[in-house]
Amino acid sequence: MSYDDETDGFGSGAGGAGQTRTRLPEGGTGDVYGGARRPTRNSRSLVTVVGVVVLLIAAIAFANRGDGTDSPRTTDTAKGTAPTAATGIRPVAGKHAGIPSGYARDEQGAQSAAANYAVALGSAEMFDKSKRDQVLESIIAPTSVGRFRRTLDQAYSPDFFKNVGLNQDGSTPEGFTFISRTSPIGTKVTRFADDKASVAVWCTGLIGLAGEGSRNPVTDSWFTISMELAWIDNDWKVVTHTQKDGPAPIGGDTRASSADEIADAVNGYGGFTYAR
Repeated sequence: MSYDDETDGFGSGAGGAGQTRTRLPEGGTGDVYGGARRPTRNSRSLVTVVGVVVLLIAAIAFANRGDGTDSPRTTDTAKGTAPTAATGIRPVAGKHAGIPSGYARDEQGAQSAAANYAVALGSAEMFDKSKRDQVLESIIAPTSVGRFRRTLDQAYSPDFFKNVGLNQDGSTPEGFTFISRTSPIGTKVTRFADDKASVAVWCTGLIGLAGEGSRNPVTDSWFTISMELAWIDNDWKVVTHTQKDGPAPIGGDTRASSADEIADAVNGYGGFTYAR
């Protein structure tokens, strides 16, 4: 969802592509299912494979175990990881108005904040005036709350509600499920200082009405949100926000699900607390 690129609008917009090689049977017969069979794996090879799998599971469990301590600060060992690799920084434990809070005062903390704020600003709660105000009070810098509120009160107008299939007051028509959800794909810091940070969040989003006969079916979109954050009252707060389309991948050939399947998925699968 996007109101106006490069404005204070909010939305519900790469990685390398792998290649798969299929090995055909030798012999040139052209029979995909024929040809010589592979030799049967002996018991020693099977024991080796099982042993490796057990060790891998143990390593993953050890790496993810919690010790009940607070989130650590960024360490030098995390700086050498790949851009999309997990860093090991634990998710924040605090919440304010249902939104994760209490981020570290470092680059990773700023990225975690921006990712979670993108989720909040692209949620269905933003279509309800009272809930929207709670979100803004929770994550926007005090000096910017008034500007954000005025801009969004104008954006969430009866005409806009009508365009996405809602009633003029923003309520959902009977028999339908309204969906607006943003999922961050990745984050990056474009500028950082001790009390300021600029973070870009690459996202995909869902928006629309799920239900029989919907004229506004749920669709997906890809966009990038850029936020200017400031360190205020021991946490990161949003000062400015812009959005632009893409990067968007080529659509796959997955069969579109029914309206009921989409509604059940969104209602049945909860969101995440994002941590960089």
